Amino acid sequence: MDLNVTYLTLGGHLEVHKYRYLYFIIIFTAYIFIICSNCTIVYLIWFHQNLHEPMYIFIAALLINSVLFSTVIYPKLFIDFLSEKQIISYLACLLQSFTFYSFGGSEFFLLLGMAYDRYVSICKPLQYPTIMKKTTVCIFLAVAWLLPAAEIVPSAISSLNRKLCSFTLKGIYCNNSVHKLHCVPSRTILIYGVFIMINVALVPLLLILFTYAKIFTVTYRSSREVRKKAAETCLPHLLVLINFSLLCTYDFIIIRLESDISTVAHFLMTLQVVLYNPLFNPIIYGLKMKEIHKHLKRLFLKMKRRCCHH
Repeated sequence: MDLNVTYLTLGGHLEVHKYRYLYFIIIFTAYIFIICSNCTIVYLIWFHQNLHEPMYIFIAALLINSVLFSTVIYPKLFIDFLSEKQIISYLACLLQSFTFYSFGGSEFFLLLGMAYDRYVSICKPLQYPTIMKKTTVCIFLAVAWLLPAAEIVPSAISSLNRKLCSFTLKGIYCNNSVHKLHCVPSRTILIYGVFIMINVALVPLLLILFTYAKIFTVTYRSSREVRKKAAETCLPHLLVLINFSLLCTYDFIIIRLESDISTVAHFLMTLQVVLYNPLFNPIIYGLKMKEIHKHLKRLFLKMKRRCCHH
């Protein structure tokens, strides 16, 4: 099979010919907002010395991950909305699917890094400077970005030379449903896929929940001040975690029940998977994290003053 000339049709789009400009404006506006809001908070963390702490470095990494995740999906959506045919080459489809799940896995590991940072800060405050050193943070970040990618690579490579019997993907971007196009379903890919899901999503998720359970057990017995600090710093992370876990469950349901979901429901569900998290992460951290909120307010006041002077 010549990969260069094998094209797939993205059949999950809903009446593109009718609403193409509306879709384009909505998604383009969302993408600009994602880039601006995420990058603003990353800039504040980079610029202000008092935000050069592990917790904020993990937040910056998570927001950068959101921008990368969006960049994998959105530019292709722009092209599709404005094109007569919504097609993608098989090779590009595998690459999009690989990066989609790779950054998705990274999100879980970054949230695990945040949970561990909060656990050490609240439950072992005296050991915090020795445990959460620069090296520890760098190791966490390297593992978060490299491990999911390294685990997903074999699955993507093994799909490269598989014979296709169907060329229409029921979706608006490429995900694991690409395996359903193969003439002969591979048991190996299926089993390995389950292994990846357990390793990249389920294990980090269980570890995160266990860590927060430990934090809340410790803070429950502590003073009101400690409880307040724990709630202030842990709540945003938990909101992001719940939001992201629900979206991953969504993605899993979409692939499993592909034939039983109407095109409208499928289209709306897939849009939510790529819209929610990158849009809400900066809002959650910008409003709920006291220090970030403080600097954000100052930045807006500065910009307001400049506009008034002009």
